[in-house]
Amino acid sequence: MLLPGHFSKNLAALITKTLVQAARLDGKIGGTVQRNGDSPERHGIPAKQFSVIAESEKELHVEMAKYQPDNVRVICVMDDTLAKGVESWAWYGVQPIHINLQPGGTVLFISHRTPQELLQFVPRKPFDWKIAILDGDPCFAGLWVYKDDGIDYRTIGAVAHIEPTLVSIHALREHVSKLPDAERKLQALEAGYARVRIYPVQAGEGAEDTYVPVEKPGWTEMREGLVIPAVPMGQNNELFKKYTTRTQRPVIRFDTCIKCEQCYIECPDECFEIAGDGYFIVNYEHCCGCGICSEICPVEGCITMVDELRFESNEDLHELYVQDPQLYNDYISEKLEAVR
Repeated sequence: MLLPGHFSKNLAALITKTLVQAARLDGKIGGTVQRNGDSPERHGIPAKQFSVIAESEKELHVEMAKYQPDNVRVICVMDDTLAKGVESWAWYGVQPIHINLQPGGTVLFISHRTPQELLQFVPRKPFDWKIAILDGDPCFAGLWVYKDDGIDYRTIGAVAHIEPTLVSIHALREHVSKLPDAERKLQALEAGYARVRIYPVQAGEGAEDTYVPVEKPGWTEMREGLVIPAVPMGQNNELFKKYTTRTQRPVIRFDTCIKCEQCYIECPDECFEIAGDGYFIVNYEHCCGCGICSEICPVEGCITMVDELRFESNEDLHELYVQDPQLYNDYISEKLEAVR
């Protein structure tokens, strides 16, 4: 019996450990295992953590010995941007968010979106499965400071509703009642249990699955040492793309840009490129969505961070601005509506 999550790692640890501890009150045993993204403490980088809950010690040992569980019953997605996929540790390519889901399993999204909106990005499966939605904002609690907004215990309550045979709400109530600040945590637990909504997804329903597993070299085929080749100033390393980690992307109003170069200078991943007209444009293939450019820009509203799920590609739209500034401004105004 398996349960993974994709979240910031401190939040992941609290949720997965609480589920395992409560499951013990149901007479089960379990453990947790973590798989990080490229840099989990950096803004916007996803991480995975798994609760492995078993009926026997032998079953637990078998599952804990795996790189990561491969027959998952519930996946908790704390940031709905990950509907576009998740870039695993060791970079196996952008994998579908439900790559390890078992037939009939459930993907729980913390989101304000509908199942239909999310299924535009989640690849189809050859079997029936379920989407569950717990209404809420994407949560990055546990990056630098733990954001104690109750999403942890609401998520735990939702899991008990989705898969009561995994861990019961009765065991969770008993466990949480013994914790500090128990009354508030119990309220969050009950809210998640009551408010989660579950929707069936038919086999073949969803986006096209374009994932192709990456073939990794064996240890005898690897180069000696590890080298990241330098690239000429102003260019990007084509082998080092970080857009898959992004929750938001910077959107630029060129008509307010004063060409001060601050975004170009301060971007830690050197994602800005200089256009022929002197404006600085974002290479969205390399942008991880850290938001530094938006913070450093001296012109209010010139660079705004916008929900990644409002965009379908990494296409550079500067040429659209050059050809038709009004059409470009109309386009980004529609995207910026999500921010207001």
